[in-house]
Amino acid sequence: MQALASTRLLLLVGDCLPVGKLLHVSRFHGSVRFLSRVDREHGPLTLANLGFKSEFETTKGNKTKPLHQLNSMPEISKNKVKAVRSNEMKAVGTKKSIEIEAAPFAAKSFSELGLPPLLIDRLEREGFSVPTDVQSAAIPTILKNHDVVIQSYTGSGKTLAYLLPILSEVGPLKNKPPNADNTSRSKMEIEAVIVAPSRELGMQIVREVEKLLGPADKKLVQQLVGGANRTRQEEALKKNKPSIVVGTPGRIAEMSASGKLHTHGCRYLVLDEVDELLSFNFREDMHRLLEHVGRRSGADPHGTKSPLARRTERQTIMVSATVPFSVIRAARSWGRDPLLVQAKSVVPLESLPTGPINLLGPTSTSSSSSSLQAQAAAEGLPPVLKHYYCVTKLQHKIDTLRRCVHALDSKCVIAFMNHTKRLKDAVFKLGARGMKAAELHGDLGKLARSTTLKKFKNGEVRVLVTNELSARGLDVCECDLVVNLDLPTDSIHYAHRAGRTGRLGRKGTVVNICEEPEVFVVKKLQRQLGVPIQACEFTEGKLVATTDEEKTLEAVK
Repeated sequence: MQALASTRLLLLVGDCLPVGKLLHVSRFHGSVRFLSRVDREHGPLTLANLGFKSEFETTKGNKTKPLHQLNSMPEISKNKVKAVRSNEMKAVGTKKSIEIEAAPFAAKSFSELGLPPLLIDRLEREGFSVPTDVQSAAIPTILKNHDVVIQSYTGSGKTLAYLLPILSEVGPLKNKPPNADNTSRSKMEIEAVIVAPSRELGMQIVREVEKLLGPADKKLVQQLVGGANRTRQEEALKKNKPSIVVGTPGRIAEMSASGKLHTHGCRYLVLDEVDELLSFNFREDMHRLLEHVGRRSGADPHGTKSPLARRTERQTIMVSATVPFSVIRAARSWGRDPLLVQAKSVVPLESLPTGPINLLGPTSTSSSSSSLQAQAAAEGLPPVLKHYYCVTKLQHKIDTLRRCVHALDSKCVIAFMNHTKRLKDAVFKLGARGMKAAELHGDLGKLARSTTLKKFKNGEVRVLVTNELSARGLDVCECDLVVNLDLPTDSIHYAHRAGRTGRLGRKGTVVNICEEPEVFVVKKLQRQLGVPIQACEFTEGKLVATTDEEKTLEAVK
């Protein structure tokens, strides 16, 4: 016991914190291992605190040393350390967030993140050389086997943020030990299950995996989306024996229940657009997936009497542009001490406020929860967007849309509506006015939907009129304008709709076309999101913004 005590440190973050808020850490395989949960007052848990370092680390004198020449244990500043007995120490400093100033949050290449060389070569072939901020934070965190919730604005590269660490451990691009046995996949078990709420998002993820695997190995990923021929999917599972399965909750749960899909030995469960997967429509299917994926009967992987002992070695990864309280609550239930990974921070999910989220705005009893909801929606917005609203009558909305497209000279437009019948009427009216438009909604068959998306991406269709079906996961980098012909129901849906444009740092514009009684909804969205939504008109072929204070007009491009 004395030897064990000599290896421990008691770290106290903040002045005079109670003893119950001490963090116990131990040195284990050159990394810092947390033995108790981090209190919410301790601030963000960064990659440095998790023991991650980039390939080279800057030291005093602006000299760099390779990692193997550096001590694996984080060095504690002398002015913040005082002895406690002979074998224990505690760090005392000002209460503030623990931050780091250098990589890997600011990684300049994928090689700094611990990815295998083969995977890095494939990324370079596909034109990916520098990771985005969320990829720099998420990849090493997942590689350290943490359950995570990845939250970043739409179009920031979240899909690759979880695909790359999975492909580092699964498939032909993974790191192979020196004496690796090529027959290790003799059982051909499913090693990763990726769940998406829509067929479009599921197929998009499949295409991303196929591009990285290459033509020779693309059979190692199998789509199991609803609406496709189930018999052919079963045959492909039996013939190709894939390592990764991507699909919708209903089809995956259906094939699991029938015994055609065996996922008990699965290592990774990814829930993409997890806030959508929490909807009532997916409730039964999600329950089956969570109970069966990566669940070996009688397994106690942790070897403890903790309630977590019932869970398996499965690593759960949840992804969304917004993280409302429902996601936080689900992650705490489904994951093992999950971490919230954002663009430049990694924090324990336990550090976030508890309690329900008030969607109607702050009140005296729930201001912290409401601010969290507003922050979640705001962080889901791409940072370079411009937001406008235009007031018009209901019968003039389609003509206003047409003038908006011409005024901004937009070539790739997504227009959102809430009702399928009016959506079809809008497509007909746009076509009658000489504008190439197409509809995309759940009533269309799989072939019709895929054909419409292909035409839209190829530029054959200028305006895609759709509903919430395309608000999540639809990745059309060329989209330069999003128009809300019907206003979204809340700030979360607004963020997901707006995220169809301005992807990966590109410029984008969001225009809300509404009636006079709906202006208060726009103002509420503006307050909740913390972004200016400026009034505008379309005059003489230009978008003309109106400032409420000065009541003057100025032409903008």
